[in-house]
Amino acid sequence: MKFTELNLSETILTAVEKAGFVEPSPIQELTIPLALEGKDVIGQAQTGTGKTAAFGLPTLNKINTNHNYVQALVIAPTRELAVQSQEELFRFGRDKGVKVRSVYGGSSIEKQIKALRSGAHIVVGTPGRLLDLIKRKALKLENVETLILDEADEMLNMGFLEDIEAIISRVPESRQTLLFSATMPDPIKRIGVNFMKEPEHVKIAAKELTTDLVDQYYIRVKENEKFDTMTRLMDVDQPELSIVFGRTKRRVDELTRGLKLRGFRAEGIHGDLDQGKRLRVLRDFKNDNLDILVATDVAARGLDISGVTHVYNYDIPQDPESYVHRIGRTGRAGKHGQSITFVSPNEMGYLAIIENLTKKRMKGMKPATAEEAFQAKKKVALKKIERDFADESIRSNFDKFKGDAVKLAQEFTPEELALYILTLTVQDPDTLPEVEIAREKPLPFKPSGSGFGGKGGRGRNDRNRGGRDNDRRRGGYRGDRNRDRDDRDGGRRDFKRKSNKNRKDFENKDNKRPHRTSSEKKNGFVIRNKGER
Repeated sequence: MKFTELNLSETILTAVEKAGFVEPSPIQELTIPLALEGKDVIGQAQTGTGKTAAFGLPTLNKINTNHNYVQALVIAPTRELAVQSQEELFRFGRDKGVKVRSVYGGSSIEKQIKALRSGAHIVVGTPGRLLDLIKRKALKLENVETLILDEADEMLNMGFLEDIEAIISRVPESRQTLLFSATMPDPIKRIGVNFMKEPEHVKIAAKELTTDLVDQYYIRVKENEKFDTMTRLMDVDQPELSIVFGRTKRRVDELTRGLKLRGFRAEGIHGDLDQGKRLRVLRDFKNDNLDILVATDVAARGLDISGVTHVYNYDIPQDPESYVHRIGRTGRAGKHGQSITFVSPNEMGYLAIIENLTKKRMKGMKPATAEEAFQAKKKVALKKIERDFADESIRSNFDKFKGDAVKLAQEFTPEELALYILTLTVQDPDTLPEVEIAREKPLPFKPSGSGFGGKGGRGRNDRNRGGRDNDRRRGGYRGDRNRDRDDRDGGRRDFKRKSNKNRKDFENKDNKRPHRTSSEKKNGFVIRNKGER
């Protein structure tokens, strides 16, 4: 199927073609026709499968630009995802004249209020900031026709469920609701029961979570040898654009500092950075002013950056589905990518759990030696010298140094001068600056079923035991969620102290009850499956 077969308007199709898209992804192919018919849809799919276009294109299709008020609301879990969605919706809706605004904590609320007052057809925001704007009467929802909940399970994991329900209660009951979630825990199902009208269920099965375009490797390595192992591999691979994932904010800061010391163009993003710095780093990464982005899991969640050739998992993720999100940053748009996961010896059991989820086995990789890294760097330096000599714009500057060059040629042999140039260009492995990365405890491998944690255990080869039935039994990711709160937007922090009072105000203002059809009252959660792929 092609986008031209999906009954989108000519203006939207033109924008899709400009973006270079021809065939919809599975989630887009199944969701867009249902959304265009006005049906409520639950889309179950992972990040990186094209969900933004799946809900964005049909939403943009029905926006009436003659009316300068909010007609669609998108609720997203993180600042980065809100900005990413806003950019993509703007790109597809620009020719039609659709105004798309993003609102989130950690940024000036006054500026966001001013932007909303200037007009908005679609608003994308994080829960805390949306509630704050509603409280200030800066965001009016009475004309909203489409409500979208993006990555609903992630918002659940971050404690936003009550905030989401408070927002939904302010949106007209006659709306269309589109909900996207990687998993279906009970609280997400309750949203379907309480706030949706006989939703169609579109599910992309686990077998499509990873792509054959990503070559997946692991390297077994001691914790204190990880950094040198990774940088040597980078020297050998010479990735064009890569993302390094660390488990905590401290880890990201230390890796960024270490990579810079070793001469790499690297910057990091995590929850402690102000929003302006985050956006500058992402912009530099997209514009090829950086080679390496270092990030925590959720700081990089939802990123859509083309050209990422390598993903390095410095720390193995604590949740197996986080691995899918990580490697989904590469292997896009028909291009091959590579992911390398560094695993300490007593974390090896986690690989089997990840492989159960992805249905694909990682291959073992031999670490690069210091000598291999040195030879690779020399090869790159020699190629650069050859390219520079062939570049007329560089050769045109040679005359400025001719007198000095003649003098040097009289004092030193050509071989000595060439040797000196190479010592300036290539770092000697024996003189590399020492980099200390604080040791962190390896993940405790005590799986129960297929989740991380619990009693018992199993080795890498016990592939037929367990599964992933219980890995969401606590409703969310584990471990570093308490230690690394990257994703609670700043607005939520400000709002939380008053949230209980405000929520009662919202609920009591019009004494609204959640929308529920008669069939839902009788039968509970009503979903009709549309093709499981």
